Amino acid sequence: MTQLARLANYLQIPRRLVGLADHPVNRSASVDGTDVERRTFLTGTAAVATAPALAALDSSHSATAENRQPATLRMATGAFRRMDGSTPSRHLSEPVLAHLRLAQTLAGETGDGATRARLAEVGSEAASLGGWLAWDMGDYGSARTWYGTAVKAARSSHNRLLTAYQLGSFAQFESHVGNAPQGLSLTHSARRQLGAERPAIADAWLSAVEAQAHAAAGDRASTDRALKDAEKDVGRIAIEEPPPWPWVFTFDRAKIAATRLACGARLGVPQWVFDAQDEAGPLLASGHDKQRALYILDIATAQLSAGRLEGAFGLAVRALETGVRYRSGRIVEKARALRRCCTSGSPPRVVREFDDRLHGIYL
Repeated sequence: MTQLARLANYLQIPRRLVGLADHPVNRSASVDGTDVERRTFLTGTAAVATAPALAALDSSHSATAENRQPATLRMATGAFRRMDGSTPSRHLSEPVLAHLRLAQTLAGETGDGATRARLAEVGSEAASLGGWLAWDMGDYGSARTWYGTAVKAARSSHNRLLTAYQLGSFAQFESHVGNAPQGLSLTHSARRQLGAERPAIADAWLSAVEAQAHAAAGDRASTDRALKDAEKDVGRIAIEEPPPWPWVFTFDRAKIAATRLACGARLGVPQWVFDAQDEAGPLLASGHDKQRALYILDIATAQLSAGRLEGAFGLAVRALETGVRYRSGRIVEKARALRRCCTSGSPPRVVREFDDRLHGIYL
């Protein structure tokens, strides 16, 4: 990221074009205290910055324009995924689906089977991101369509790890909307896709996904077992290594704690939520605003279960503001679900104020 930022500065282009947050362009800079001539930088540092990513994606293929297409498209998909946390899904959805159509068009035009398979991988990843964005907007029908497209494209690419990842992503969605049997079935299908040499991150992540499905079914014991399996598996992940594609973000103990927090809120076990808060702290303080709002609503749900109305709706108001700012149907609907859990005949002022705010929201 540092190298990309410096490259953008020397090229005098907006940082958003390389997937970073915009800052004023610094038109003159130095490296280690010495002015660097732009052409030298471009032939040296820029090559170092971009070559490893491209080599990792296409190291076994010749450097033809056709072979570079999947690598370039995949980098663009990764940039879209990183923008999700601080960008309204409505703004990202159209360019992501256009990106998907481009990948599908290129795959249909190429005559090379290996290139077609790699373009199918790109299309699968873009379709999965389209499903995630539709889910965030509360458009569950479109989300299910795009997740199904992602699984189909992954299978046509013959990449078993990617297929397992897309099945697990689909399982997360189905568990969220309450289809626990479908979530468990998809999780088991994902495990069958993986052989004995699967990476530790796949084991840990799928155990966490399975825990969410069990929580949707109301099975506390099975949820706890799956979370403990995830904790055991995450210890085998090499912390110093970047996550293997198709994972873009690391999966660590903080994410296991956040999963326990979410499962505890769903199962009505507030102690799980309170116990997991500290370890999930890095995610609660992260720059992914929308995901943080969802975790805050989980904590608010636990507060409500413990009878702390003031604390619950004080947190819920903060999360709701984020949902409105990013026009996230997923956050707003979760806030509505929290309100439905409060059955007090004469709700206190903080609840009435929450009602007033909630009733005026139309996304």
